[in-house]
Amino acid sequence: MKSKKSTDMHFKVKDMDIATGGIMIVILNKKDANKLDLKSGDRILVKNSQTEVTCIMDISESNKAVPEGRIGLFEEVLDKLKIKEGHIVQINFTGKPESIKHIRDKLYGKHLSYKELLHITDDITNDRLTDIEKTYFVAASFTQGLSNEEIVGLTRAMVQTGKKIKFPGLTLDKHCIGGVPGNRTTMVVIPIIAAAGFTIPKTSSRAITSPAGTADTMECLAKVEMSERKIKSVVKKTGACMVHGGSMNLAPADDKIIEVEHPLSIDAEGQLLASVMAKKSSVNANHILIDIPMGKSTKARTPKEAKHLKKMFEMIGKRLGMNVKVIVTDGSHPIGKGIGPLLEAEDVMAVLRNDPLAPQELRKKAITLAGILLEMTGKYRKGKGAEAAKEILESGKALKKMQQIIKEQGKQNKPSLGEFSYPVRSGKTGKIKEVDNEIIAKLARLAGAPSDKGSGLYLCKNVGDSVKKGEILFTIYAENNFKSELAKKFSKFNKGYLIG
Repeated sequence: MKSKKSTDMHFKVKDMDIATGGIMIVILNKKDANKLDLKSGDRILVKNSQTEVTCIMDISESNKAVPEGRIGLFEEVLDKLKIKEGHIVQINFTGKPESIKHIRDKLYGKHLSYKELLHITDDITNDRLTDIEKTYFVAASFTQGLSNEEIVGLTRAMVQTGKKIKFPGLTLDKHCIGGVPGNRTTMVVIPIIAAAGFTIPKTSSRAITSPAGTADTMECLAKVEMSERKIKSVVKKTGACMVHGGSMNLAPADDKIIEVEHPLSIDAEGQLLASVMAKKSSVNANHILIDIPMGKSTKARTPKEAKHLKKMFEMIGKRLGMNVKVIVTDGSHPIGKGIGPLLEAEDVMAVLRNDPLAPQELRKKAITLAGILLEMTGKYRKGKGAEAAKEILESGKALKKMQQIIKEQGKQNKPSLGEFSYPVRSGKTGKIKEVDNEIIAKLARLAGAPSDKGSGLYLCKNVGDSVKKGEILFTIYAENNFKSELAKKFSKFNKGYLIG
């Protein structure tokens, strides 16, 4: 096998004016690559006088894209090296990261140590792996599974390779593993807990497969992208925040793994557990409540699956020194009336205002969850937490706290509801026996949610309600006619309602 030559060559930078979205990529002319015995996909070390970065190399077949003597740099590399067009850089060949061997070992079924998992997460965090290499790690973890030791190791590695924020005193957190449209309890629970005098900083992801995440919904009311300094300031003044965690670099390997999982529709259990717990550990949460909705379209479809996930979350929490309580809730149908960022934000504010027309199931569940969190602090006796949470909500203290959080994060101009609307009506008279979460979520996404904040569905009927033929089941809202028509066509064949 031909060995790589030792390289120590200088090249003039060409700005490719292209961003990869994360991976560090450079381009050499084919003739220069041949001289250096480099192939497409090889790693090279690109250095200037102050810093260096490991990049993955592509090859230009002609002088048009990248001439001889030049090196094409993508935006991420330019930013990392803090250089521009025409600067001179030095390159050296470097071998593949050690983490590639660990990924290959995992494919063969080997159990990885914390040190090996740290190598992988560090390389994922610093974009030293290609999408293909990251995909193999996700696939290996999915097919071979992760042991308890590996899950704990991966969680610790995710925390270690990102930022950590410590808030003074007792810190609470709450997380739902998802799968239920309109389940926006977090945005009601946070102001209740903060109004009770506790610290509860909430960092959330944006929606990937759902019509809205907490960050998407909160963004209809306040800014969610902010610096660590700003977040600490908001929490110091209000006791809480609801922000997008991606902007804070907390367990960043997690977000990059999720990007790979999404197109494959893979959700490896070990990575789900590590993902949730790493984010909580990164903000030094002491008491964490995990909500596991159970239903046919959720991550826990059966009592057995829910019980297993509960056991795993509690085990990881214990190993990481966190007080974790897990509850299994009804995930068989949507919780609120609104599905989509703006409509879900309206539901939340209606509950906080004690509006009699607010979705009562959302209100009841939020009070229950807030009550459990209050009891976890040790300041409330068992069975008394829900009473305290209800009093805080009904007194208006939770609404006042939410308004304070919105002000401190930076109030946003509320988006408008989509101007294109279409009512979907019942084809028969009867009682609603089932509402399919997946179809409801699909319709809302076809209408434009979560990217179009004013798009989604407003549910007029839910499980247990009686309905007459021709009565409106839900209304579709979209911000443009094209997406409105997509959702409208889909609804003619898939309403998502079972009426008996």
